[in-house]
Amino acid sequence: MTDPLVPTTPHPELDELIAVLEKLRAPGGCVWDRDQTHASLVQYLVEETFELVDAIEAGDRDELIEELGDVLYQVIFHADIAAEAGEFTLEDVAKHMRQKMVARHPHVFGDASGQLVEVETPDDVVATWESVKAVEKAHRTSVLQGIPQGMPSLALADKTLGRAAKVGVVREAAVIPATEAELGEQLLAMVVAARAAGLDSERALRGALRTLQTEVRAAEAARTGE
Repeated sequence: MTDPLVPTTPHPELDELIAVLEKLRAPGGCVWDRDQTHASLVQYLVEETFELVDAIEAGDRDELIEELGDVLYQVIFHADIAAEAGEFTLEDVAKHMRQKMVARHPHVFGDASGQLVEVETPDDVVATWESVKAVEKAHRTSVLQGIPQGMPSLALADKTLGRAAKVGVVREAAVIPATEAELGEQLLAMVVAARAAGLDSERALRGALRTLQTEVRAAEAARTGE
């Protein structure tokens, strides 16, 4: 039987792409590429990520290939910058991700003792993932740690609400339509009304999230003091 952890298919095009990036950033290569840093590339990573989202939503095969390639290139670019500085390599990135995926899928690869964890539903898989993650991130002092504050506000709201519920901080749910299309129209109508009233919807939601995060930290502090 083939070991699922041993690659059986070569990736010559991936190797070629890595070689292209390395040549661009090598002495005598491209002065722009050599001048880039992790920080200077952030704007491109954000842009390419949103373009990938657009391609996924459009369902266009060729666009999806292109945008996945752009995001992949950003990963390789950052890894090469780090390798040149003697910090880490692309292999380190791949190794860390492999170990993480194996550890978080004990129902497929087995737990630390080699025993397969039984799961039956996707919800069971999520619960197992969260359980393993909790052990990995035991050093964290707040459920809010690890949430990127630069996320789009609606995505940040969804993520923050999920974490807040873990410490018993909840918000009353509004009545919403039955479909995502109707929900989208309702959200858009709220933005229209906010604009007409001179209100900033993005700033308003982020303000509400800051209040929610303050409540979460207060709840955590109260638990610690018990």
